[in-house]
Amino acid sequence: MLDQRLLPGREIYVTLKTAEEVAAAIKDMVVRGAPAIGVSAAMGVALGAMQAKHLTPDAFRARMEDVCTLLAATRPTAVNLFWAIERMKGLLASFGRRSVEEIAARLVAEAIAMRREDEAANRRMGQHGAGLLPDRGKVLTHCNAGALATAGYGTALGVIRAAVEQGKAIEVLADETRPFLQGARLTAWELAKDGIPVTVITDGMAGHFLKSGEIGAVIVGADRIAANGDTANKIGTYSVAVLARENDVPFYVAAPLSTVDFTLKTGEKIPIEERSAREVTHIGEQAITPDGVPAAHPAFDVTPCRYIAAIITEAGVARPPFTESLARLRDLPPAR
Repeated sequence: MLDQRLLPGREIYVTLKTAEEVAAAIKDMVVRGAPAIGVSAAMGVALGAMQAKHLTPDAFRARMEDVCTLLAATRPTAVNLFWAIERMKGLLASFGRRSVEEIAARLVAEAIAMRREDEAANRRMGQHGAGLLPDRGKVLTHCNAGALATAGYGTALGVIRAAVEQGKAIEVLADETRPFLQGARLTAWELAKDGIPVTVITDGMAGHFLKSGEIGAVIVGADRIAANGDTANKIGTYSVAVLARENDVPFYVAAPLSTVDFTLKTGEKIPIEERSAREVTHIGEQAITPDGVPAAHPAFDVTPCRYIAAIITEAGVARPPFTESLARLRDLPPAR
């Protein structure tokens, strides 16, 4: 994995050899972004199976249950994490009398397939969403929903990439995304690598630029979407959505269908991860707040569906009412 905590200053790849190492990487944000977390978790299950393939069948199944529990405890908000683990657990339950070695090999193949499926889904998402962006002008994004947050290509940035590939002249305004600075560190790094014009702004500047009339659209990713379209994304997204509505700028969400949690009718029950206050009070090792002053750090907020113009998925574009349109896309036959 490319250690995202060190970007843009250093590009360091780490090799993870155990399920425990994968769990730590997810929890500590070596890897982040809902689709990337899901694929990483699947690979963590596969590594756990490889570690345990010398065990008896009963011991192997007990070990795999522990591995799945460990990985599920890493990040509570990103539903792709749980989707991936359940998919791997479903495979475990389906093998009957097969040998432990066969089961482990199949889990490895499944994790690799999930990685390939995610990148292919992102590219389809890009094709579906590119037409929603202006032919030229500025697009605002918040957090990082690019190749770093997925198995490749990206969701929100994938739509931007696809639009640029179609010849659209787009410049991106990237919110810095305090406190972890995913926009300043990661989105800007990705787009600069691709040669797509990008300007970093502070989170507090979004309203100014949206009011200016320079921005033609806002597009973000998602960590969990309820059945009605309420969307959990990085903290600060809700504010951007309200500002976009106030200034008549369309607000789009790009995410795979695996990010939609159809068990939740609305976003009220989406769990919000509370991360360390140190990520707010410090930048690196430098304290930026007075000693002893507490800081809150909800890592996500929920944007009500009424602020969202469309949700772009690999199966197509959903528009309000999302309860109906998302269910329709879910029930379509899978793309080949």
